[in-house]
Amino acid sequence: MLRSTVTSVLASLLVAPLLPAAASAAEAPPRVPEAVGFGGVVSSIDPDASQIGVDVLRRGGNAVDAAVAVAAALGVTDPFSAGIGGGGFFVHYDARTHRVSTVDGRETAPASAKPDRFVEDGVAIPFAEAVTSGLSVGVPGTPRTWQQALRQWGTWSLDQAVRPAEELARRGFTVDATFHRQVGDNAARFADFSSTSALYLPGGAPPAVGSTFRNPDLADTYRELRRHGVSAFYRGEVGRDLVAAVRQPPVVAGTTRKVRPGDLTEADLARYEAPLREPTRVRYRDYDVVGMAPPSSGGTTAGEALNILETTDLGAETPVQYLHRFLEASRLSFADRNRWVGDPAFVDVPTRELLSQRFADSRACLISPTAAMTGPVAPGDPRDPKPCAATGEPAATPYEGTDTTHLTVADRWGNVVAYTLTIEQEGGSGIVVPGRGFLLNNELTDFSFTPVTPGVPDPNLPGPGKRPRSSMTPTIVLQHGKPVLALGSPGGASIITTVLQVLTQRLDRGTPLVQAIAAPRASQRNAATTQAEAAFLASPEAEPLRALGHRFTSTAEIGAVTAVERLPDGRWRAAAETSRRGGGAARAVWPTR
Repeated sequence: MLRSTVTSVLASLLVAPLLPAAASAAEAPPRVPEAVGFGGVVSSIDPDASQIGVDVLRRGGNAVDAAVAVAAALGVTDPFSAGIGGGGFFVHYDARTHRVSTVDGRETAPASAKPDRFVEDGVAIPFAEAVTSGLSVGVPGTPRTWQQALRQWGTWSLDQAVRPAEELARRGFTVDATFHRQVGDNAARFADFSSTSALYLPGGAPPAVGSTFRNPDLADTYRELRRHGVSAFYRGEVGRDLVAAVRQPPVVAGTTRKVRPGDLTEADLARYEAPLREPTRVRYRDYDVVGMAPPSSGGTTAGEALNILETTDLGAETPVQYLHRFLEASRLSFADRNRWVGDPAFVDVPTRELLSQRFADSRACLISPTAAMTGPVAPGDPRDPKPCAATGEPAATPYEGTDTTHLTVADRWGNVVAYTLTIEQEGGSGIVVPGRGFLLNNELTDFSFTPVTPGVPDPNLPGPGKRPRSSMTPTIVLQHGKPVLALGSPGGASIITTVLQVLTQRLDRGTPLVQAIAAPRASQRNAATTQAEAAFLASPEAEPLRALGHRFTSTAEIGAVTAVERLPDGRWRAAAETSRRGGGAARAVWPTR
């Protein structure tokens, strides 16, 4: 009888709606950059989403259950960066098997896509026109990713995991300055679509800071997913509405914006899969750094850079020399990324060779302690590495949208998830699916419009069913087979350098995790100049780096990291930004401080 009673109580907890600690949307939960405790931790960019994740863990869900719940909530509160209209990469550590696995939820091009998709009259169409169009929309991978992750490693159903986000969308949340700014920055193009303006520009203006924002259409869409599974999206009414919006964008009559229709079909949706892929892995110092394989370039590029840096004791270097070598390793690994990485189903990506120490050593010898290289530099040949040699023409790094999001979760059993998801540009394509409450991605603009280097094969041109190259870098660091750190970031191509900078600061320099995340950032991506935040340019190291030949351009922000790490006493630390994007939200199930 006692067992029956306990089982009934647990069952009622699992099916009950999970409400954030804040009882009403008017009481916005706080943004806290660090939380330490037992029972599991969650770190995301949004306090409502992080609280939902902690609630899942507290009610017996594992890291995968919580990660899906947080991702669904971010589709409500951070809809201009992520949502079911986009895709992403899911990295999971299984505490029982000590195995790291990954799910490739990257969007795919329609079957009709050709290499010249973004070319008209022999010229690449303007990037801004490609972004705001049906032409740029790939088949979303996020719903299938959730299904795949829950089937493989979760303990909750999709119904249970998505329910808290449905409740949040229906109840509403408090608009903060970031949400308000993102709508304002996109107001001109949002106004050109009837469905988008109705949702995000009520009365013709962005929702006011402090007001309550509700999205009943998204709540209803989540309810469809809960009731009918992802088949509602890939083979049902939601998918049919999505395809209609792509092929006939809901453009407001009289707009002067040129909005090209897309050619996505219901058949494209129905054939979508989110495959499991072997992760990338490099041995760095006393750690195994595990990440996402192609079509993401995150694991190969960060991994190659770490291998290049392996030959230097970064902990013993001066701050200037540490940063100099970090920037040069980034430059070299991006040169190789741009030449060799694409969708492995379509191009022969030399993943193993790119991650070999032999190849890294052949590149590391190009780094001088007394002078910076002038970029862009030429790639090396990972299949035939020769010391200090380069091959072919330099391949510059194309632009990628920076408004992605990342979440990191660990549970009481030691399972860990690092999950980066996106709709690409801030606001994606700008198109809200009418009646469905979510924005569509513009992910196909991550393809090269034309070959980056004329006359040199480009692995990232469009193709039928092809996945565009990504820079998302969800990463889990193991020591003796157990996780010690997991992290990731938004930021387009700067995701890779952001993760690399935090990794080296934490692992090599011994910087406390929150400080490593908050530190001023710079991002060198095989360009003539290095992007740097104002705080970096004002640091004592900036002028000595200039003296070495580094040239900088200023940018407002680089990345927005969330991370978790295991402490020696068994507790977990969740860490997030202190100020970027308004600050992040770290939560622990049973906080000790």
